[in-house]
Amino acid sequence: MKHLVTGATGHLGANLVRRLLADGHEVRALVRELGGPDAQALDGLDVQRVRGDVRDLDAMRVATRGVSGVFHTAAKVSTVEGDEQEIYDTNVVGTRNVLKAAREAGVRRVVVTGSLSAVGHNPDRPCNEDDAFYPYGWHLPYARSKAWVEHECLKAVALGQEVVIAVSCAILGPNDFFPSRMGGVVKDFASGTMRAYIPGGFDFVAASDLCAGHVLAMEKGRVGQRYILSTRFVEVDELMAILERVTGAPRPSLRLPPAMMAGIAQVSSFVLGTFFPRVPQRFTPAAVRLLQMRRRADTSRAQSELGYRPTSIEDALREAYEHFVLRGEIKAPRVPVRARAAVNASAPAKAHVAVSSASAAQVCPVPHGVQA
Repeated sequence: MKHLVTGATGHLGANLVRRLLADGHEVRALVRELGGPDAQALDGLDVQRVRGDVRDLDAMRVATRGVSGVFHTAAKVSTVEGDEQEIYDTNVVGTRNVLKAAREAGVRRVVVTGSLSAVGHNPDRPCNEDDAFYPYGWHLPYARSKAWVEHECLKAVALGQEVVIAVSCAILGPNDFFPSRMGGVVKDFASGTMRAYIPGGFDFVAASDLCAGHVLAMEKGRVGQRYILSTRFVEVDELMAILERVTGAPRPSLRLPPAMMAGIAQVSSFVLGTFFPRVPQRFTPAAVRLLQMRRRADTSRAQSELGYRPTSIEDALREAYEHFVLRGEIKAPRVPVRARAAVNASAPAKAHVAVSSASAAQVCPVPHGVQA
């Protein structure tokens, strides 16, 4: 079968493209530019690249023509205020355009990547697919946009379209070319530039598990249903221990109280947002809050209806580490790369892409949503 993958150069998209090719499918990859740094995530892969932006309906009509399925993974991810218009246009309007174009083209099914942030939160138990998003609570603009994305999906289902939502937690794994927030954590930890961390917890998903869940949703998912895909919940302290084993580097000596880090994040976020708006904010007040929520996810529905089987967070972190080592983004690695890691790299180390991860404070940040 031939599938379109939007967001094909993002963390999820790059892994999903490789999974589909390994399964024997033809892949059409939506990219913003046919060349340049973004496109390097697809170097060496036998894919058809098509240039376009999800905000452009006509471009989506071209991209969806002649495919049997669409995996819509593209999204604008942000944990800061001020990007609301771009977040809305990319995530909500973009999803509307992809669905409309696919419907007009007669595409059999669309799997849309959702976010755990758009699932209702219950502090007394793991959240599940039946927990409704509470619109009057504290939410980042990104979370609100992903709730509206699900609304667009249900509107399309009401029009007779086959749409399934694959809900992602925080992604860990290889083929992270920009990198994602958690990819930055792995690089900083291995390089010894992470100065501190705070306690907390989050539900993480291995990139391989998330890809498997998307494929299963395309094959078996019930129309109009959403399926939460997680590998397991991990406390930050455990995450630090796993990274010590994977990278051979020691964890930061500073374990800061969340209240103290919240104050530091407020100041640094204000300074960066006001005076250095182009500098990526790796740690924000929202990050502190999300970690302290300790959201847990229930994957029972995905396991019972799709046959989804979570694997290993430690393996996912090891694969992420090996990916960065092979690309030359971790210098003088303490732990050697295993031979099988070469399978996860799309290009040799000489194809290294320099990425800036400047921030006011090198502290382990919270991951958020889907990196696209």
